[in-house]
Amino acid sequence: MKKKTPTGTVLYTIEQTIKEYRKICQKNIQKIVSDITVDQCLVLIILNDNSNISQIEMARLIFKDNASVTRIIELMVKKDYLLREENELDKRKSKLVITEKGLHTIDLLTPVFNLNRKTALDGLSAEEIEQLDRILHKIILNCKTS
Repeated sequence: MKKKTPTGTVLYTIEQTIKEYRKICQKNIQKIVSDITVDQCLVLIILNDNSNISQIEMARLIFKDNASVTRIIELMVKKDYLLREENELDKRKSKLVITEKGLHTIDLLTPVFNLNRKTALDGLSAEEIEQLDRILHKIILNCKTS
């Protein structure tokens, strides 16, 4: 049995799991596209699925604060992954559009995303994955309701 220390808790293990997963994701992304990060990929994927998403909702989905998402988007505009188009109805807002380079990057990296998930979940049965998902959602709910 594992020794119980502050870093020997299941919550520490969850944090370590996330960090290791992000490391392997970044390593595999860099093999294909050298100038993009995991978070920038998430922005592309989310925008590709929902072009009208707000920046606040984007921040919530990628677990970042609004200022961090603003910096990520600015970098992506500079790197030509995204364009900002003026909102005709509200001049204070702009719409983000994925460029050809961004769309090509999504195409290039889709197999990498699938490989990353497959690698991380290797050896787990469908039942184990479902059980883990249920347990993690219980932890999330516990934290939100306390």
